[in-house]
Amino acid sequence: MSDATLWTALADPHRRAIVALLLERPRPVGEIVEACGLSQPSTSKHLRVLRDAGLVRVRQDAQRRVYALDPAPIAALDVWLTPYRKLWNESLDALGRRLDRAAGEPSDPPEDPTPKD
Repeated sequence: MSDATLWTALADPHRRAIVALLLERPRPVGEIVEACGLSQPSTSKHLRVLRDAGLVRVRQDAQRRVYALDPAPIAALDVWLTPYRKLWNESLDALGRRLDRAAGEPSDPPEDPTPKD
């Protein structure tokens, strides 16, 4: 599985919705079809893309195919995103300080005016 395959698989909003469903618990295809409001053939195509990207696993349960999320590719994405989180956090902190100043709120809590013994 390449990073490009993983990103391509997650680029589609229907596939992201399927991944979100499978985050809750493994599900048979019929449940995924019903929850997503897609046709069975369309859902199967999305599941194939997710399976080819390594994001889901499938097991046979009698006549049903049950899909489950495979956490390994998500963990790899998490590792890749780690350096960007620092950048985002710093940017969000700076935005928060700027919004506080614009609202006239001090960025540090005011000192207690009560005399100390």
